[in-house]
Amino acid sequence: MKAADWKDYSVIATGDGYKLERWKGIILLRPDPQVIWKSSINMEKYKGLSAKYIRSETGGGKWKYFGKMPEEWTVDYKDLKFKIKPMGFKHTGLFPEQAVNWDLMRSLIENAGREISVLNLFAYTGGATVACAKSGATVCHVDSAKAMVERAKENVALSKVENPKVRYIIDDCKKFVEREIRRGKKYDAIIMDPPSYGRGPNGEMWKLEQELYSLVQLCTGVLSDNPLFFLINSYTTGLQPQVIKNILQLTVAKQNGGKVDAYEVGLKTEEDGVILPCGNSGIWINE
Repeated sequence: MKAADWKDYSVIATGDGYKLERWKGIILLRPDPQVIWKSSINMEKYKGLSAKYIRSETGGGKWKYFGKMPEEWTVDYKDLKFKIKPMGFKHTGLFPEQAVNWDLMRSLIENAGREISVLNLFAYTGGATVACAKSGATVCHVDSAKAMVERAKENVALSKVENPKVRYIIDDCKKFVEREIRRGKKYDAIIMDPPSYGRGPNGEMWKLEQELYSLVQLCTGVLSDNPLFFLINSYTTGLQPQVIKNILQLTVAKQNGGKVDAYEVGLKTEEDGVILPCGNSGIWINE
């Protein structure tokens, strides 16, 4: 599935491990491990290039700036608005390819005919939170990074969500779900975008391939009696759509019936015929 409805964002070109992007007039050159082909242009010489992220051989990296550019700015996607800011580890605070999932979730929420409660785990700067809240859902936004949660609050405000019913939680996602189960809390929809690797607040190691199935199984314990959807997104290389589909089939669908679909998420580029792969998603939908 391709995110093709952006007006404030586009991928200009790709190649040599990089992608050249336009973010509402600001042009950035960022590394992308999926880009293993050669570029048809010299992207570092592209007219108007604002900044390039250069990886360090020892890990991490830094931004190299070409002339003046704003420290932060905003982009619009349909009726949603997000703050963009070059940050550490090449990030900008938004994953534009997720627009395909935003659209899908909004359609499900708006056609449900009832108020939907959403649990958004590993919620980052709140792209999915904003989308769901804009369509009238109540959202519990959970992330372990305080700065990302604060950015999510800004994005909800920027999108002018009417009477936003968003609860912001800074916590370890697994431990939060365990407590919600003990409290008897239920949600109609669950979204998760877990990292490939990570550490918990007490140094616990997280590896997606080892933890995803048990986490999804755990989360079925907070699904309501009439759930709407369960969406998983992953950027982990090697975690194929069929793997995500199997996990949802063996957990959520086994318990609730319904339909499971999985797909590769990508971005249409301005290069002829080139689609930039951007991870995989799977969704369970109640029928």
